[in-house]
Amino acid sequence: MKTPRLIFTLAGIYGLVILSPLLFLERKVAELTPGGTTQPEYYYGFLGAALVMQLVYLTIGRDPVRYRPLMPIAALAKAVFFMTIMILWLQERISAAALEIASVDALLAFAFLCAWRMTPAQGANDPA
Repeated sequence: MKTPRLIFTLAGIYGLVILSPLLFLERKVAELTPGGTTQPEYYYGFLGAALVMQLVYLTIGRDPVRYRPLMPIAALAKAVFFMTIMILWLQERISAAALEIASVDALLAFAFLCAWRMTPAQGANDPA
């Protein structure tokens, strides 16, 4: 259980470290983004939801067997973000730098699925 625990714990810590500063950088992000931040509720809403997901990853990391059913959902969350960024990049609506950053999410989606495969279902080792 060490590997799944490590994958989810590191993913949660990474996400908190990367996302938390954005709560204080709305103006800077708006300056760097064409069109600025015209709807701050989407900016802060996304950040809030993303930060909560990091807590979910940390929770899974504490007890992978118990929270194994959440692992594919966690992978889906990472994959959906990556695919969204990929589509926007293909439409030339965002920079390649955004795609590079989102590539970490694709890698984590794969790692989450690997962790899911490594983790036994709860009660799998219990005698019948």
